[in-house]
Amino acid sequence: MIRTRFAPSPTGALHAGTVRTALFAWLSARHSGGQFLLRIEDTDKSREVEGGIQNIIESLHYLGIDWDEGPDKSGPHGPYLQSQRLKIYNEWGEKLIKQGRAYADPYGPQELESFRQAAKDAKKPFLYREHRPENPPEWDGKQPLRFKSEPKEYHWNDEVLGDLSTGPEVVDDFILIKSDGYPTYNFAHIIDDQLMEINLVVRSQEFISSMPIFLNLYEALEFERPQFATVPMVLGDEGTTKLSKRKGAKQLLGYKKMGVLPAAMLNALATTGWNDGTEQEIFSIDELIQKFSLKRVQKSGARFDEQRLIWLNGHYIREMPISELLVMVKDFWPPSANGSDDNFKQKVLALVQERLKYLSELPVLSNFFFEDLPVDIKLIDDNNQLKKFDHEQLKDWLTQAKNELEKNDFSSVEAVAGSLNMLLEQTSQKPAVLFSLIRIATTWAPASPGLAETLQLLGKDKTLARLEGSIQSL
Repeated sequence: MIRTRFAPSPTGALHAGTVRTALFAWLSARHSGGQFLLRIEDTDKSREVEGGIQNIIESLHYLGIDWDEGPDKSGPHGPYLQSQRLKIYNEWGEKLIKQGRAYADPYGPQELESFRQAAKDAKKPFLYREHRPENPPEWDGKQPLRFKSEPKEYHWNDEVLGDLSTGPEVVDDFILIKSDGYPTYNFAHIIDDQLMEINLVVRSQEFISSMPIFLNLYEALEFERPQFATVPMVLGDEGTTKLSKRKGAKQLLGYKKMGVLPAAMLNALATTGWNDGTEQEIFSIDELIQKFSLKRVQKSGARFDEQRLIWLNGHYIREMPISELLVMVKDFWPPSANGSDDNFKQKVLALVQERLKYLSELPVLSNFFFEDLPVDIKLIDDNNQLKKFDHEQLKDWLTQAKNELEKNDFSSVEAVAGSLNMLLEQTSQKPAVLFSLIRIATTWAPASPGLAETLQLLGKDKTLARLEGSIQSL
């Protein structure tokens, strides 16, 4: 049974690149009927941000990624915040000291820099193990505790990248516990994975260069290696550099605020660097769980395509039953919709559903149903179909439209459409001209649904009043 984990640091908001690693680990666990843990690696206190842990939890909840054990879900392997496990790391550090595999680092920053500069002057890589102190002091927690490596050649298998190997020249001594009492990632995650019985470690490609020192530490601790799966980097829109906070990657919860549905985001993330070997593009969550395999993850970096995400989101919105969509958009209506009943809102939603690409577009697409928008003559004067005509001509057509629609009872879309078609005959104008004019004059919005449907839902009184107002404005 697979036991895997997601172990982020609360040093900033989660973005798509980080969460895809969590998703691949979660899918691996759920596909096998295994278990998925959430562990917070909060040992870099200088970079930790306020609210970082809550952001991690909210981001995963947004996507529906659940966990079997974690900081808010007790389990037999807790605590699940590394800052609460310092005693554990100290105990393992002491064991390594007794085995002769760890020592107190007596050097200050200036001495270390002099060693690095000497290596640079000699045009060779800096290796700390070449400067080990002959008689290190007893470790009292005030100096860094450093691992004493035993360089050797390594071979290992990666579930994504296949068989890998490296030479002894890249194995070096590294810090286990810092002078502030907190462990480094290189040390703590190996201890925690062992004690939490993790047998599959899924992580991003940036850690591949550290694998030799990890393997050296596994051997020193006499731990059995877990399975490793290195997922390639998620690239930004330009497809050349890693998606990262420093390069302006959008917060995952920013997509939630934007109105991207969880199913669309899951689908977009899962298919960034993975496919099931078919041409299928859209997967339900159940299908992803059933079909997912680390063997199908590509070895090269994959671009996170935000435009494709928006396309997927639009697909999910269009396919959603209107009653479900009404629940999803409850926090996205324009303020002017307050006080309108759900029946009217549902009718508005049914009209704009086809045009919605993400839920935060709803106010722009629907506000004119709930309030009279200010007149903006530029919408007419800048319109390619209408700017050819003077305002007197436009007023004449709007007057004819008002007179014709006054005869209509607005009982159905078909009835309104009949009057609009009659106007085409009376004015001898094309729909692109006349209907554009009436649409703008009754909504003063840059876009709206079908004209007959819009007018019928606005109702006779509001339609006639807006036409009269627009005639006066022109």
